[in-house]
Amino acid sequence: MAQDIHFSQFYMSPLNLNPALTGVMNCNTRVVGNYRNQWSQVLQGDAYNTYSVSYDQKIAVGRSDYFGIGGSFWGDRAGELSYGTTQGRISFSYSKKMGGYRKKAHYLVFGADAGMSQRRVDLTGARWPSQHDGNGGWTGLEVTPPAGFRSDFLHPDLSAGLVWFSVLDAKNSYYVGLAMHHLNQPNVTFYGGDVTESLTSRITLHMGGEFEMNKDISFVPGFIYMKQGEHMQFNFGTSLRFNLGPRSERQSWQLGGWYRIGNKVEGGIHSDALIVMTRFDYGNYGIGFSYDVTVSKLREAGSFNGAFEFSLNYLICGPEKRSVYCPRF
Repeated sequence: MAQDIHFSQFYMSPLNLNPALTGVMNCNTRVVGNYRNQWSQVLQGDAYNTYSVSYDQKIAVGRSDYFGIGGSFWGDRAGELSYGTTQGRISFSYSKKMGGYRKKAHYLVFGADAGMSQRRVDLTGARWPSQHDGNGGWTGLEVTPPAGFRSDFLHPDLSAGLVWFSVLDAKNSYYVGLAMHHLNQPNVTFYGGDVTESLTSRITLHMGGEFEMNKDISFVPGFIYMKQGEHMQFNFGTSLRFNLGPRSERQSWQLGGWYRIGNKVEGGIHSDALIVMTRFDYGNYGIGFSYDVTVSKLREAGSFNGAFEFSLNYLICGPEKRSVYCPRF
């Protein structure tokens, strides 16, 4: 019944956000790493831990178009039974120039990915009703899992997406994207045989951009909406980018805030978290930090029961670098 993984710094995890962002960058090659630790103050060693690494590059096609190719790997572990999911996938995209010229261009990008996921659970720490001694304790009896139960299994996964981006000049740009994840709605039950539990497709709508306020400060808003079955959440907010040197040297610092809202399955919406973030860019390196301050009723479980997140990206540029052809992520 749980939702997919998510990162508060979605803008620093492009291949997880939308396969159409594969190869959409200011340089030729990009390497990204993300790590998220959630609710560790409450769950201690059983906290949610999510990590992701990706690699993608763009290949020039003709004078203006691009072909993108990449690969990603992510893992997620949660709870006393180490319930975990890992996935590896390959992503492709094609960026078609729809108008403009070198310093002002508009592109439509189509992307898709295909992957294989593994789901697993460690039953050595499981407690079953038949082990309860009736007095609030547990017997030491070993219990065999139910018939047909499998502690790990594999399933394929397919996604596709579209992105439109416009570069207005070297300091102003915007983008909007739409992605559909789990197109094949794979069977994710831990029981074999005829038992079926389909993974619901997820829709992701996202947009953002960068707009110059003056020569030293830029406004960097962003928005993401995700819906998966009965579950919905959206993040919105902005950061300010302060240039610390010549733009050609890509030295900047960002500070911003985001707000995440979710829905109640029984009806209505609720405030989930306030996200504070900072980011440093120096040359080809980008480092981001964020913390989710819980504002829902879950805050009663502890003072620091939010989520910490760390992101790192590295760009490799070469002779085909075209710094104004893509928004900065």
